[in-house]
Amino acid sequence: MSEKKKIKLDKIIAISGEPGLYKIISSSKAHVIVENLVTKQRTSISALTRISNLADISMYVQDGEKPLAEIYYTLFEKTNNGPAISHKADDKEIIKEFESILPDYDKERVYVSNMRKFFNWYNILQQTGNLQVAEDEKTSEAVDKKQEIKSDEPKTVKKSTSKTKNTEAVKTKSGGGAPKKTTTVRKTGG
Repeated sequence: MSEKKKIKLDKIIAISGEPGLYKIISSSKAHVIVENLVTKQRTSISALTRISNLADISMYVQDGEKPLAEIYYTLFEKTNNGPAISHKADDKEIIKEFESILPDYDKERVYVSNMRKFFNWYNILQQTGNLQVAEDEKTSEAVDKKQEIKSDEPKTVKKSTSKTKNTEAVKTKSGGGAPKKTTTVRKTGG
């Protein structure tokens, strides 16, 4: 079975009550540092703030749900990585465009407001250069194996010509007298 193509959305979030999209920079137990995709302004938000990771969002279709990343890939292909319809367009135009991308969407559970948000987010991702096609698992596994093979090759170790750090350490340990020559043996490989 072939892997479905999708847009890479990990670390891209929407914050409840805040307009736009954000990228997660770092996180701790109490706070998350995020960067607005458009303004590039960084801010710290409480870890208790309600956030939605775009990679976890799906749209309702007749037989279940379809991940946003897959639907965005369809739109990405249709627009040839260009912008989508404006989220401020007429309701009829929004619905018509959305149906052309996801014809089997659940008409009772997907509202025009959801479609507007869908197109708005897509256009933010497109304008900020965040529409990247995710690698399928087979390709990434091949890359990992290639890197693993390279890491098994012997490594060349360069000797440092600077002795300042070692000299100062020896001076401090020996009470400030003349520095002693030390040899450090570093084990590499296994």
